[in-house]
Amino acid sequence: STLHLWWARRPLAACRAVLFASLVDDPSSRPEEFPTEEAQRHERERLFRIIRELVKWENINNEHVLEAARREILKSTDGNPPPVLDPFCGGGSIPLEAQRLGLRTYASDLNPVAVLITKALIEIPPRFADRAPVNPDYQGQSPETKALQGGEFKGAKGLAEDVRYYGKWMRDEAEKRIGSLYPKVQLPKEYGGGEATVIAWLWTRTVKCPNPACGAIMPLVRSFWLCKKPKKKVWVEPIIDKETKTLSFEVRTGKGAPPKGTVNRRGARCIVCNQPVKLDHVRAGGRAGRMGAQLMAIVVEGRNGRIYVSPADEHAEAAKKAAPTWMPDTDLPDQALGFRVQLYGMTRHKDLFAARQLVALTTFSDLVQEAHALVLSDAAKAGLPNDGIPLADGGAEGAAYADAVAAYLAFAVDRAADAWSALTTWRQTAEATRNTFARQALPMVWDFAEGNPFSNSCGNWLDACLGWIHEVLERLPCGHGKVEQLDAKAAMMNCGPSLISTDPPYYDNIGYADLSDFFYVWLRRNLGKTYPGLFSTLLTPKSQELVATPYRFDGDKDKAETHFLLGLSKAFRLMRDRASSDYPITIYYAFKQAEEDEDEENGDIAFASTGWETMLDGLLGAGFQITGTLPLRTERKGRTVQIGTNALASSIVLVCRPRNEDAPMAARREFISELHRELPPALKKLQQGSIAPVDFAQAAIGPGMAVFSRYSKVLEADGTQMSVRTALQIINREIDAFFAEQEGDLDPDTRFCVAWFEQHGMEEGIFGEADVLARAKNTSVEGMARSGIVEATMGTVRLLRREEYPEYPSEWNPMDDSRLSIWKCMQHLIRQLELGGEPAAAELANQLGGGRSGEAHSLAYRLYTICERKGWTQEAFAYNSLVASWSGVQATSANLPSRGVQHELSL
Repeated sequence: STLHLWWARRPLAACRAVLFASLVDDPSSRPEEFPTEEAQRHERERLFRIIRELVKWENINNEHVLEAARREILKSTDGNPPPVLDPFCGGGSIPLEAQRLGLRTYASDLNPVAVLITKALIEIPPRFADRAPVNPDYQGQSPETKALQGGEFKGAKGLAEDVRYYGKWMRDEAEKRIGSLYPKVQLPKEYGGGEATVIAWLWTRTVKCPNPACGAIMPLVRSFWLCKKPKKKVWVEPIIDKETKTLSFEVRTGKGAPPKGTVNRRGARCIVCNQPVKLDHVRAGGRAGRMGAQLMAIVVEGRNGRIYVSPADEHAEAAKKAAPTWMPDTDLPDQALGFRVQLYGMTRHKDLFAARQLVALTTFSDLVQEAHALVLSDAAKAGLPNDGIPLADGGAEGAAYADAVAAYLAFAVDRAADAWSALTTWRQTAEATRNTFARQALPMVWDFAEGNPFSNSCGNWLDACLGWIHEVLERLPCGHGKVEQLDAKAAMMNCGPSLISTDPPYYDNIGYADLSDFFYVWLRRNLGKTYPGLFSTLLTPKSQELVATPYRFDGDKDKAETHFLLGLSKAFRLMRDRASSDYPITIYYAFKQAEEDEDEENGDIAFASTGWETMLDGLLGAGFQITGTLPLRTERKGRTVQIGTNALASSIVLVCRPRNEDAPMAARREFISELHRELPPALKKLQQGSIAPVDFAQAAIGPGMAVFSRYSKVLEADGTQMSVRTALQIINREIDAFFAEQEGDLDPDTRFCVAWFEQHGMEEGIFGEADVLARAKNTSVEGMARSGIVEATMGTVRLLRREEYPEYPSEWNPMDDSRLSIWKCMQHLIRQLELGGEPAAAELANQLGGGRSGEAHSLAYRLYTICERKGWTQEAFAYNSLVASWSGVQATSANLPSRGVQHELSL
């Protein structure tokens, strides 16, 4: 992921595990070797141990572990494993891991940025494997010294060393040319005096106040805080001159706090006259070219951490002197998924950068070409002949090697573009810059951080841009790989029988082509001559991209969906024809369902998902049967898109095989009957595996669709064919019934709480309604009030919030609780998790015992589903967190002495 940014790529360990499991036989398929269930169980456990080792990060290049995996693959494939094909290769995770497992790999993508990333991972390094560097530092060493280093350049390490050397040369040359634009700071005496290097300049955008009596140039600041660490409070204090209607900024530290920010999603506020300002005025100012920028603070490198100083005129003037000689003057899309900047006048790619950032990026871009010439000369001196055959034409000598080094240096420029745009921000807690693509969007940023390419801290060229690429290259495998720029249909027409594993586009979730133009404009400038075929167009191809975006079809949602479905269906049909019959096809998918829809049969609200429906329509229409589903934890905890939301934590891998030509038809009743029989055990397994509630709905699609897809058709009562949407609605109803059945086994207090929560959440309701419900659940409001789970006052009843519960263990202990409901256990577990993390929750879970804590874990699924459908995001997050942490809670609890609660519930 650090070689080059790509959106929604799959983690390497997940891809490695899925490929291994796709190729290695289960012991039950070899009864001659493993005739008994016991023998099969032992062999299966041995294979599981290989997978457990295979997915550990520290084992990514552990040859002992990898060789064990390769041996098993060869054993199961009779020494002739199939090639692996990924026709939607994106960021290249699947083909890279196929190569790491010793497999021949073929990949394709329509997007030229994705193609180049994957080439840089699997195609370029093998061409120059096991070669020593050509740079003068290495070549100038004595033969004896070289001999001592001879073993150090295995794989792509020699190439990595040259990328590091010539990238360092670029940095030194750039500083000579534009270093004057990045002045140092004279530190105050309290910081020891002397000069210090700037890490970042922090700017705020400005517009003119619309109040005629004011007319000040008002700052648009999201937050005046610079650092909010417990022992380090730093902020910017705006200093207002009421007479001149101007303001300046000073950095403050210690006790106190800054004023509130002056802009948010609802509007802005003039800090001079305090008048509210509509965003329409701000947007109009941006579109008219009247939006400016004012320096708020400077962050510098100190001896013991970051130092914040007030802005100085010379630093503002240095930025104004920047005059770029080139800029990416290409249009941003009028509309695009996740794009907001156009509303504020940023309509071209050049508008995403400040002038000094453009100067830096164009300088480093120019140096890519100069480095190319230098590599070519040094390669010849090192004995690498210049045969004139470029990298794109299959060359492997001097000309191609210079192209290869330039390609990775161009990637460093792309990393710089991500780090040095006017959409980067300052992270107050980490005291570092956050890159442009903190998520897969280009949102408006009000106060932005301009990093210093020549610093030794965040966002600099040597570490943040070049260093990561050098580290990736050192660790890449060097096997057989080929990557082409083709759409998925053409790619499969060109291949023979293969193991197909792929991660197709997600309906309308991510606009890859529009997003990747941010990098394409720089790659085209830097590598247009190296890869003329990839960069022949002004921007990335859009018309064939498989994404359901109405704005590409004049706002017609139906046409957009049809485009996506037809394209995906054709790709799936070709997969069915090209897939090796000996191995399953695996398809990664991560699309959060659900959408409300009216059930055509009875008018009730049912739940389905357009994204899932469209993908499954294409898959089943191509003649596939889903034979397995693997929910995989693939998303990093704490990523920006996850904060404050119920973002997916997992992907679902659909395991598919061609459906038999003679597959039977089934009536609706028969399909539902099979679901009744097969779905509950599968859902129980998902719960036992602690699949997060936020992922449960999509994970449960698999077992349900496995039943649906085994039939050639499922017929409705009137003889028409059941649609995928209807099948999804039925599956979701079965999931609801599964949770409802689990509720029947709960204690009366908990059943009341669940029903009351579904109606009122944590808000008040009428006592009379609560009393009727309590009697129906065989409990009483008074008893639950004494138990401490509800409050009944003044004719109203409400569930107590977790923070109102007595503290464990000082004020409440389950051993002393004579009315211990599962509801109470679950709320206390969540509270312990929030207060003390997994260890604290594990201590309580151990005391509750496996039965009660397990039921509390199951109840969290039901409550999450209610919250999701009611839109109660914060409460849903609590239940999701409990389940997501459950494996860690169980593991910790297992190491504690057992102290389960013994007594029974008393009404």
